Amino acid sequence: MKIPFSYIWRSLWARRLTTTLTIGGVALVVFVFAGVLMLSQGITKTLVDTGSPDNAIILRKSATSELVSQVDRGTAEMLETAPEIAAGPDGKPLITREVNLIINLNKKGNHLALGNVTVRGTSPQGLHLRPAVKITEGRMFNFGSHELIVGANIAQRFEGVAMGADVPFGGEHWTVVGYFDAGGSGFDSEIWADADQVMQAFNRPVYSSITFRLKDPAQFDALKARLAADPRTQYIEPKREQDFYREQSANMAKFIRILGLVVTIIFSVGAMIGAMITMYAAVANRTVEIGTLRALGFKRRSVLAAFLLEAVLLAVVGGAIGVALASGLSFAHVSTVNFASFSEIGFGFSLTVTIVIIAFIFALSMGVLGGFLPAVRASRLQIVNALRGS
Repeated sequence: MKIPFSYIWRSLWARRLTTTLTIGGVALVVFVFAGVLMLSQGITKTLVDTGSPDNAIILRKSATSELVSQVDRGTAEMLETAPEIAAGPDGKPLITREVNLIINLNKKGNHLALGNVTVRGTSPQGLHLRPAVKITEGRMFNFGSHELIVGANIAQRFEGVAMGADVPFGGEHWTVVGYFDAGGSGFDSEIWADADQVMQAFNRPVYSSITFRLKDPAQFDALKARLAADPRTQYIEPKREQDFYREQSANMAKFIRILGLVVTIIFSVGAMIGAMITMYAAVANRTVEIGTLRALGFKRRSVLAAFLLEAVLLAVVGGAIGVALASGLSFAHVSTVNFASFSEIGFGFSLTVTIVIIAFIFALSMGVLGGFLPAVRASRLQIVNALRGS
């Protein structure tokens, strides 16, 4: 004979204070847990979305980022004639030579705080390769000039990059002529200028990377094999652009997950102990009630299931509240230093269906682990002793 659900509900309602405190503890832990996963997902999504599935990028072998990569001019000129590269509307190959450097800017709200900002020297073809990049204010910089455009995240978080502002770096003075939005990708955390002008300012003789559009993404492996077989290009390595940016996010996302999970585990142990204490107290206060249920014919497994279900219900409600609170983080944006490029990158919390499912499984696990031992104790009470309240 099963104990009706209405009995379980009334039991939780009768202990409103302890029920609320237990739910609150579970909700807090789930909120932290989901927030950590959302933060990790946010940085990964931001960087992966920076790349295009149709684009490939060339860097020096073993280079972990564009910042430490070098590709010489001769290699760049040779790559521009590769048959695998798609042509643009003007008939020219969709390939761009780019340079990637770091400058320091003051952060808004704290004049003493400096942040590393990526300056990307690009070309007209570089704009065609990134159609998601849109000028939101001002205009595009003129190639051959000391003009630049600023990404949305840099414009929001750093000083000295207002429209028309003079930005000194590389021994030259550069004028801000526009702001751009890259759809939340990593490009939003960059400043763009003419690649040739940036290289002259920093006396840099080589490029950081070469990015191009493939005629057919399926040709990538053939291109990679051909470049590996050519002695002139054995020092470089082609990668799919999305794979490259996924690698850029891997270490940072892993660090966030590990640090967050350590904190979450500590919190979750506290929440499970709290749930266990609550359920043990419920058993102690309801011994006569449990004895009555057993005398009425309810079996041990029914009592076990009823008390375990109470703990699970507390966990489910707490988990739902925790996920709901965490969903509010989707509107928040933060910035930090990208471990791969050592530059500032802005990103948001990203909530996915997978994260919601994992958070609920985590909440249920806390409920089961926290309620199992008290439920076992309740089911093992002897009828006579229970009716006596001992």
